[in-house]
Amino acid sequence: MNIMDFNVKKLAADAGTFLSRAVQFTEEKLGQAEKTELDAHLENLLSKAECTKIWTEKIMKQTEVLLQPNPNARIEEFVYEKLDRKAPSRINNPELLGQYMIDAGTEFGPGTAYGNALIKCGETQKRIGTADRELIQTSALNFLTPLRNFIEGDYKTIAKERKLLQNKRLDLDAAKTRLKKAKAAETRASIWAEEVTKSEQELRITQSEFDRQAEITRLLLEGISSTHAHHLRCLNDFVEAQMTYYAQCYQYMLDLQKQLGSFPSVYHCNNNQTSVAPIPSASSNVIGSSPLTSTSGLVITSPSNLTDLKECSGSRKARVLYDYDAANSTELSLLADEVITVFSVVGMDSDWLMGERGNQKGRVPITYLELLN
Repeated sequence: MNIMDFNVKKLAADAGTFLSRAVQFTEEKLGQAEKTELDAHLENLLSKAECTKIWTEKIMKQTEVLLQPNPNARIEEFVYEKLDRKAPSRINNPELLGQYMIDAGTEFGPGTAYGNALIKCGETQKRIGTADRELIQTSALNFLTPLRNFIEGDYKTIAKERKLLQNKRLDLDAAKTRLKKAKAAETRASIWAEEVTKSEQELRITQSEFDRQAEITRLLLEGISSTHAHHLRCLNDFVEAQMTYYAQCYQYMLDLQKQLGSFPSVYHCNNNQTSVAPIPSASSNVIGSSPLTSTSGLVITSPSNLTDLKECSGSRKARVLYDYDAANSTELSLLADEVITVFSVVGMDSDWLMGERGNQKGRVPITYLELLN
């Protein structure tokens, strides 16, 4: 019975406090009551914390989209995370493409040029898929997790203390209002003297509680600078993970380029036009030819230059556009920007010329050459 009485009294007291704060807050909004303003430093800290929270959420969500573009997969991972269970491992897009290429190459025959090229491309795509998986894991651990910990941990604490501070301020302003009314009534009736004393005591208590809560909130908010420093380190980790990922992908594609260097690179379309797509080195710079350059940096040699190379009679000088590693002893390895002598040989594949450097001779792919006048 006593416990029940205590609970009822506490509930009634809490309801009274809530109602008093609601009234005070409403009167402030209507301009009918004075409001204690926070000091400028504390206001700036509150604004900085709110700004940090908003941008951290946006960066975190967009990073998740970048790492996992599939919204259904993100939802599934979120559900498993809330259930405190590990999401099942799924094959990613590069790995799936790689597997399709390998299966197709096997079906067409590893001994054929196209089948062999598909298998090599598929293996490279699977390596890129593995690198992509490592990027996601590293970024989630070193970048997303700290951001999420701030939103779900530190900022929730700040928001809680900020709410308490607002309640203490409302209590303080309510006490000021009551004291002001009591002093106004005291001039008309001596019976209000006791009420004035009571109100002054309540004001001192609420002022003390407000000051204490303001100090607690200020100390928490000043930790935002440390949060920024921590997030900066996490951002560096994220950039490093991306750098590693892109470097791996570049190296994989560079290796693939060398493996495919001996494959035919001229294909005839249905309209009998020739389309050539050589694979350049990172520092390729075509001078004196008319290349078509895409935004990715790939250089496509003009058809007229290829025709000149195919139809050249006798020996001509040619500049090497890209590095090329000989696939066998019948071919000649090339270095970008070197000048060699080339000539055609009767019966040789139209995609190749015979190259000569000093006493070294061997076949060279014409798409790696720029014919000099």
